Amino acid sequence: MTAHRNFKQRVRARAAKTGESYTSALRHFRPTPTGEDMPETLRIAVAQTTVHEDPTNPTLLRQSGTEVRRLMREAAAAGARLVHFTEGAICFPSKRVMSSLGPDEVGPSDWTKADWTVLQDEVDQIVALSRELRIWTVLPTVHQLPDARPHNSMYVVSDQGKLVARYDERMLSTTKVTWMYTPGRDPVTFEVDGYRFGLALGLDVIFPEVFTEYDRLGTDGVLVSYCSNGVNRNEHIGIQARGIAAINTSWISLAVPANPGAGLDAGVINPRGEWAVQGPSDNTPAVVVTDVDRADISETGRSFRQRTRERVGS
Repeated sequence: MTAHRNFKQRVRARAAKTGESYTSALRHFRPTPTGEDMPETLRIAVAQTTVHEDPTNPTLLRQSGTEVRRLMREAAAAGARLVHFTEGAICFPSKRVMSSLGPDEVGPSDWTKADWTVLQDEVDQIVALSRELRIWTVLPTVHQLPDARPHNSMYVVSDQGKLVARYDERMLSTTKVTWMYTPGRDPVTFEVDGYRFGLALGLDVIFPEVFTEYDRLGTDGVLVSYCSNGVNRNEHIGIQARGIAAINTSWISLAVPANPGAGLDAGVINPRGEWAVQGPSDNTPAVVVTDVDRADISETGRSFRQRTRERVGS
């Protein structure tokens, strides 16, 4: 988006003028709370939840919302400042349930079948609880558009109960882009207590360029929401996420469903590509917490990558 391009140009201009690295120049533009000491670490929580696939069923939507709010309370009780949920946390609409030709034949999704009223009510309750608990919440959900297919999105809700950012999945699968969703266009970042995070959703996780872009934007971590519902043996997603963390010396939070067949648990990966914490291996719905520490991020590595990219013009 234009705002991101203009912002990056301002950072690069400062770096060129002062001789700073891109990352050092970026920190000059980061706002800091007036009169407050910035915390050295940030406690975050990542959840693995039950994922339902029928947005026409209000009972299932209510069940998902109830589970999300229960895990939000657990995260807040554990001292987390931010809680991160999987793709499909409220609902991961099935291509067959939504098909206008289905369920036996996949075709263009008929989104008028979705119970948008109940879905919005569940989101509203989650927003209100974020304010009550004073916790930031990153919640993937379907974002309705007036004259087009919806986005597959991630909402960022502040600890004041405000929707402060929305990310729309960009690297849509063939099914999603052909029959179901409108793709997103831009990276999105937000800050909590001086820590900057990027957002990635669905198949974004297998495209390294998504994370290279966030590296250039100076993020301390990327929150990745990925749904493995109905897919077995997804161990490679965890391996790829660990590689991304190590290559970009970045924290990665990976939120996935409580899907016993996937071979994949929710967790947080440190900038060395190691699991800092993982959800229960029996794939029960749960939330786990860890402290993110910027000291573990190699500024030397980031500066080197930035100088090299600028030298080769990439």
